[in-house]
Amino acid sequence: MRIIIDAHGGDLAPLETIKGALAALDCGERIALTGIPKVIRSCAEENSLDISALEIIPASSVMEMHDEAKAVLKEKAESSMGAGLRALASGEAEAFVSAGPTGALLMGATMIVKRIKGVKRPALCVVLPGENPALLIDCGANAECRPEMLLQFAKLGREYMRGVVGVENPRVGLVNNGAEESKGTQLQIEAYKLLASEQGLNFAGNVEGRDILLGACDVLVADGFTGNVILKTVEGAAALLFGRLKELFYQNTASKLAAAVLKPSLKQMKDSLDYTKYGGAPIVGLCKPVIKAHGSSNAEAIKNAVYQAVAWQSSGAGERMAEVFASEKGEE
Repeated sequence: MRIIIDAHGGDLAPLETIKGALAALDCGERIALTGIPKVIRSCAEENSLDISALEIIPASSVMEMHDEAKAVLKEKAESSMGAGLRALASGEAEAFVSAGPTGALLMGATMIVKRIKGVKRPALCVVLPGENPALLIDCGANAECRPEMLLQFAKLGREYMRGVVGVENPRVGLVNNGAEESKGTQLQIEAYKLLASEQGLNFAGNVEGRDILLGACDVLVADGFTGNVILKTVEGAAALLFGRLKELFYQNTASKLAAAVLKPSLKQMKDSLDYTKYGGAPIVGLCKPVIKAHGSSNAEAIKNAVYQAVAWQSSGAGERMAEVFASEKGEE
């Protein structure tokens, strides 16, 4: 298996990306960096990193945050992101990881790698921590959705949880502002009807915000606007929680002693809420695995994004998604 990483994607690239790629070699798969060869080699040399085990796919430019998303298809087609996506689409690799601009990655993945036949829109998803980790889908790809799109997100999320996470019969919930089926906007009301009538979906009904992290279901379905707000809120809440705990435990000698005793448990809890441990957000609904890593990804996050890509490709979840949608007509 060959995994391609966008060497220039993210705030800490290329150094942290290179370090993450080297760390990911432990997975036993071939790792390739796509980017400007001179820049990659210079960065590695300056930081005493041996990159001889990494392959380099040449690119001539970088997708910047201020670039229009469509630039990845034309003006920046030869960027590290564009070159990586084209290599993936042509069969030169099995998966692609990038911490570059989300909009450009979504557009490039959709137009270059292509959607699974029958899928109307690819969706971003992420595993949220909680009593039982749950997949949130969509978490930012589609701000405006139609009810049938939410049904498709549910099917995509179900297959990802089955194949990659190992949940045999995932419970699917619809994110809403109340438990009653009449709650929400017209989107949620109509989506509820579709989800409830879908055979074999294991629909658990509406899920309110307070129950999202409490194990209410295994797949949380939302439009991209709502899902992204949930994701950023969870990230912010985790940062606030551990910031306050740090202040509390360093107030005096007694609290410092308490912190020392609780350190293993606190580390375990912190790790469960750390985005670097999850790697990134899979873009599901595509013909091949594409992982959107966090923009501020460090080496640990890049490494885990590669592990995530390997697990996805190895699971056969993509093939099962294609089977589910084989009879559906994709939206042109």
